[in-house]
Amino acid sequence: MAEPYLTRLAQIVAEIGPLPSGGATLESKHFFSGAALYVNGKIFASLSPAGFAVKLPEDTRISLIEDGKGTEFRFFAKGPVKREYIALSDSVIADDGLIRELIALSAGYVLDIPDQKKAAGR
Repeated sequence: MAEPYLTRLAQIVAEIGPLPSGGATLESKHFFSGAALYVNGKIFASLSPAGFAVKLPEDTRISLIEDGKGTEFRFFAKGPVKREYIALSDSVIADDGLIRELIALSAGYVLDIPDQKKAAGR
């Protein structure tokens, strides 16, 4: 069931080309009933029956929601809101330039978040 999502996510990544993230490695993998996108081993996006969601800074998420380009993201209809994620609208996903910009922003955002496991071990 997850295979179409993995294929589509790989297609989206191939279409947007390399990101300006200075040697960061993008990888897509199966993730529950869909697929997830990782940058240097950190998850930052998913494509599943719940939609295409990316992890973004709060101000960007708010702006996208206000502009009608996304909604709060939940993996399940009655599940909790995934605080740092936004489900992107179909129009955003179809806009190669905007989706590339948001994926690059999301990857950079995730790379800037300190690794909690490393910080806890200090």
